[in-house]
Amino acid sequence: MLETQRLILRQWQPTDLPLFVEMNADPEVMRFFPSTLSTQQSTQLFEKLFSLIEQQGWGWWAIEAKESGDFVGTTGLMQVSFKEWFTPATEIGWRIARQHWRKGYATEAANEALKFAKHKLALRNIVSFTTVQNTPSIGVMEKLGMQRTLPDFDHPNVAEETGLRRHALYEKQL
Repeated sequence: MLETQRLILRQWQPTDLPLFVEMNADPEVMRFFPSTLSTQQSTQLFEKLFSLIEQQGWGWWAIEAKESGDFVGTTGLMQVSFKEWFTPATEIGWRIARQHWRKGYATEAANEALKFAKHKLALRNIVSFTTVQNTPSIGVMEKLGMQRTLPDFDHPNVAEETGLRRHALYEKQL
C-alpha cells in the first residue's frame, strides 16, 4: 500500500470490481481507447491486476480517496507487453473515474508510483504513452516531468481504423 496526502494506492478488493466495470464501460473515460470494456473484459483485467500485485508486490493499484473512501481509479506500473523501438521498458499509466476528473488525482497517484519505481524497484527509466489525441493524459505526463521522445509510434495492438493508433511516447529518468 502506498499513500499520498489525499490518496491510498492499494491492492484490489472485491468491492472495487463493480466500480472498475462501471469506469471501463464509460464512453467518456474510454474515449481514447479502441472501445469500452465489457463486464467480462473488465473482470478478466481486474483478476490480472490483482494477481500481478499478489505475485510481485506491484502493478496497477486501485486508488482510493482517503477522506471519502471512494474508488477513484487505477494507476501503476507494468512491463510493456509488445515490441517497439523503446522496449523492453516499464510503463506508468492511470485511468480515473469520470466523477474524479480535474482534481489532480492522476498526477498525485502517478507521482507516488514513480517514487515506488525509483526507490523500491530501482528503476532508472520509465515510459508512458497514449494516442496523440489524448491531451489530458499528455498533460499528466508533462506534470510528472516526463519528456516527449520522438519518433511517435503506431501501437501494434490498436487497429488503424480506430483512428487512435498513432501514439506519443514520454520518458522520465528516475
